[in-house]
Amino acid sequence: MGKLSVVGLGIAGGAVWGAGVFLVGVINLIVPTYGLTFLWLASSIYPGYKADPTLISVLIGTLYAIVDGFIGGALLAWFYNLGSSVIKK
Repeated sequence: MGKLSVVGLGIAGGAVWGAGVFLVGVINLIVPTYGLTFLWLASSIYPGYKADPTLISVLIGTLYAIVDGFIGGALLAWFYNLGSSVIKK
């Protein structure tokens, strides 16, 4: 098996997680009760982000999610590559 691209999986993770937080945030702007628990959870993790039904809040949460998803995806690929190289030896 080949190696995973650390940057590629980081970009994919950032895009998926950022899109998820953005989508829930935008739906919450339209339907204020939608996704509140999810947004409160995100606000407890990301410093400076408040689960307020405003566009600025949605954008701040989305930026945090993109960075978080990138780091998570990159770490996942890095650990996978590290583990697969140890197993081959």
